[in-house]
Amino acid sequence: MALRLRSQSSWRYTVVDLSACQITSAGDLTRSLWRLLNLLMQPSVVLPVLAAMIAAPWVVRPRRWKRRISLAGVMLLLLYSLGLSPLGVSLGGEGLARLIPRDSGQPADAIVVLGRGGDFRPSRVQVAAELWQQQRSPLIFASGRGDAIEIGHMLEAAGVPAAAIDGEPCSATTNENALFTAALLQPQGIRRLILVTDPPHMARSLLTFRSLGFEVIPHPSPVPNSLDTRKRQFLVLREWAGLIGYGMMGRYFARETGEPGFGVSAG
Repeated sequence: MALRLRSQSSWRYTVVDLSACQITSAGDLTRSLWRLLNLLMQPSVVLPVLAAMIAAPWVVRPRRWKRRISLAGVMLLLLYSLGLSPLGVSLGGEGLARLIPRDSGQPADAIVVLGRGGDFRPSRVQVAAELWQQQRSPLIFASGRGDAIEIGHMLEAAGVPAAAIDGEPCSATTNENALFTAALLQPQGIRRLILVTDPPHMARSLLTFRSLGFEVIPHPSPVPNSLDTRKRQFLVLREWAGLIGYGMMGRYFARETGEPGFGVSAG
């Protein structure tokens, strides 16, 4: 059961408690893939495997295919080194940013702020509050488990009235952000969104929200300066993997909110 309630600080959020959230089974798969990607970001794990792939074929009896395996290992080593280098991260981030259309400046029915963890909240709250002050939309909707309620508190502290803040603290993946938001906002006639998230995350988020029938105006918020080099590397590689993975799962095609395993009712 999911209900719309007022929290102790008076702004509304969408569920009684997290046990009311019905998370899609695909969310577990997505989180497993992120853990695998995090493992692949460890050179101490990957480099020995690639070294073995390059060297092992040459210690066995002559085989026609050993040159191909060794060459494939060399190519993977070069790509891996590039992907973890400052140049690779810069090129990867620039490539993701080029996929984002410019903010058209149009008004919208709601400003949707996606959660991404504590480091990302201040810049997102600042961007969302500025958009609200510019009268781009009468509503700010925060989405994300572990983020939505904190973002709501921060928006109030930034001067946004409680009546203009709403959200859902159920979603744990980008797909769930879109599903829960669509299930709660579309019955109210909300179709045009200004979407606020960091530039690497924006392309995947925009395409996912569009697939559920929203007209999306992207408005990126900055990547925090507090992120170290390794975290920025992971952010860019994760988003390229996510962008391709979501495409392979068909999440950019038009679909309904009623996916198997998903259930939210707005009251």
